[in-house]
Amino acid sequence: MIEALRAQGEAVRAANERVEECQAAFVAGEASHVRLTTAVALWRVCEADYLRCAVALLRAHLAQGRPPVRMPVAVVWPRPLRQLWKARAQDRSGGVWRALPGPKLLAQVEAAGPDVLLDDVAEAIRALQASLHGHRKSPRLYEAYIPDRSSSQFDAGRTAPTVPGFPDPGHWVNQSLARGSGRRVQPGRGTELRQLESDEQAVHERAENFGAVVLRLLEHHHGPAAAPSGRAVVPAAAWRGAARWVGREQQAVPSLDQWPGKLSAAQVITVGGLGWLVLMLAAIPWSVAIQARVLTDHPTPFLLTSVAVAGLGAGVVYRFGPRLMRLPGTTAAVPGIAAAAAAYLVMQAQGPVTGYFFADPLDRFERQFTSSCLAASPYRLDEIQSEIVGKTLVVRPISGDTTLRLGPAEDGGTHPLGPRDSATRTVLEKYGCELP
Repeated sequence: MIEALRAQGEAVRAANERVEECQAAFVAGEASHVRLTTAVALWRVCEADYLRCAVALLRAHLAQGRPPVRMPVAVVWPRPLRQLWKARAQDRSGGVWRALPGPKLLAQVEAAGPDVLLDDVAEAIRALQASLHGHRKSPRLYEAYIPDRSSSQFDAGRTAPTVPGFPDPGHWVNQSLARGSGRRVQPGRGTELRQLESDEQAVHERAENFGAVVLRLLEHHHGPAAAPSGRAVVPAAAWRGAARWVGREQQAVPSLDQWPGKLSAAQVITVGGLGWLVLMLAAIPWSVAIQARVLTDHPTPFLLTSVAVAGLGAGVVYRFGPRLMRLPGTTAAVPGIAAAAAAYLVMQAQGPVTGYFFADPLDRFERQFTSSCLAASPYRLDEIQSEIVGKTLVVRPISGDTTLRLGPAEDGGTHPLGPRDSATRTVLEKYGCELP
């Protein structure tokens, strides 16, 4: 387990060096912003992983118990979610701030007895707690204020009236909703703010220091008394989780294809074809609602469904559109032509398809009976008169044979027709019709 913690510390140092390399390359114009931010995300998750490992081993040492079987290992999310992973890893509310040791662990360290190494650990925890306090407290030292237009100072003015129930002008409710047109540091609290921000920015250095002192404590009690000189040699098996992506940022989070600044004629055709396809797909819920005769009664669900389909389609086009337009010359129009053909097929097919599933009573009568068992009977469509009474389809043959009564006869219904009386059942059984 000591080797695992040493490996995590090595991963943090390697990720930090990678960030510095990417920053230098970015300034020199040799690296993209995507690569830089991915390197920062890897550094953040490795650092949080390092802190969790150190805290887990420290707890096991203080409890004089066995170390955990599996150490915390941060991972890069699957490819479809890697952009979300990068955003989450770089979010200041996550990552290292959630992995910092808390006051309960500090109390356990202070109660563990006199030990120089434990004193160093306690001091490192207090430093991390100071960084966490600065992270939480520094935003509350700002306030909304009403500027004094007659003053030459940029932050002169009076504090905006606070929202009832929130007397602290630094509360986020007052900073967001108070009737002030500016935002400034609360008067007289500039020195305090600088100290808090200094503590907050030092969290990364303090996190590495905390892991180092915990490692010295564990090596003193559970391993060699002195750490090996120089950089530790980390076995390949120790580079797990997010640490194995350090230096491979493009593979961890591939950069997205960018839309061209000016579309060519072929690319315009592709965009138009994709947009038409999205519109035709969004029209399917409306076709279903119209054929099912429920649009006037329940328009909201179908409207929301159409908006959702259109939004999803627009997102897919925005995400993959640039990739489809990378073909050279006029061949860039091929995806658009294919999308337009698919849109035309969807437009032509959605009416007949929805009409088949949501047929009117007479069409359903033809599909169930006259096209099969009643095809050679006096009940063919050209030999009958029909009407709908209530929810019953009344079929009167011109020949004067038995009148058929079938139901349920509903416009846009999906239920098969069945006999409503014994005479109808007898006729259908006579001709060998299948009854529901």
